[in-house]
Amino acid sequence: MILIAGPCVIESRESLFHVAKELVKYNEDKSIDFYFKSSFDKANRTSIESFRGPGLDEGLKLLDEVRKEFGFKLLTDIHDYTQAKPVGEIVDVLQIPAFLCRQTDLLVAAAKTKCVVNIKKGQFLNPSDMKYSVQKVLDTRGVNKSGYEAAKNFGVWLAERGSTFGYGNLVVDMRALGIMREFAPVIFDATHSVQMPGTANGKSGGKREFVAPLARAAAAVGVDGFFFETHFNPCEALCDGPNMLDLKELDIVIKSIKNIQNALNL
Repeated sequence: MILIAGPCVIESRESLFHVAKELVKYNEDKSIDFYFKSSFDKANRTSIESFRGPGLDEGLKLLDEVRKEFGFKLLTDIHDYTQAKPVGEIVDVLQIPAFLCRQTDLLVAAAKTKCVVNIKKGQFLNPSDMKYSVQKVLDTRGVNKSGYEAAKNFGVWLAERGSTFGYGNLVVDMRALGIMREFAPVIFDATHSVQMPGTANGKSGGKREFVAPLARAAAAVGVDGFFFETHFNPCEALCDGPNMLDLKELDIVIKSIKNIQNALNL
């Protein structure tokens, strides 16, 4: 099982290492393919006054420190095609934000690195259309095949994070997991799926109490991995606090996912 976890954004070195220390056990679990996640910049915040992170240079320095200290594989977002090369020299997975999932220059630049490319499905997009984003990466890498095995072998994942449902709300269509898994490994982003965009006075709200049930549902459907943004104090987090999972709750959720997978022999 692929597990991606970590704080939404790098708030400080101290907070980054606090979360990292709590996640070591998942990296040591032989049944889990673990990736530590945090963003050096959140370029798509609701308000210009919102905290964005330390930026590219300082952020990559801190992520590299985490790698060296804990031996983690790393995942982070890129928002511009010029970031792909320098970020790709530090991390193992480049994540394409949902709003940018069709940006050809960004996908091509990511594909030219050695990294796995994790493309988050746009909240606005038909899940079946994500095959075209996958193909942009495969074509750039010179792969003349398509489908799940080609994407798996040549480093392309897709992430489901809910679909826009009216204003300020997201819903998860569980059919999307099966649809997208026809042409790439699928990661279920449980914490962003409970986000409520723009509902908190210039910030996004969220309903973290639904993270666990949605993760269990995705486990029952069958996915390749899970994404949880985690924090030691989500209520005080500087980004996405309302939909982040408290570190104390993560272990319970992971155990329930494993129980479901074992029961279904997935």
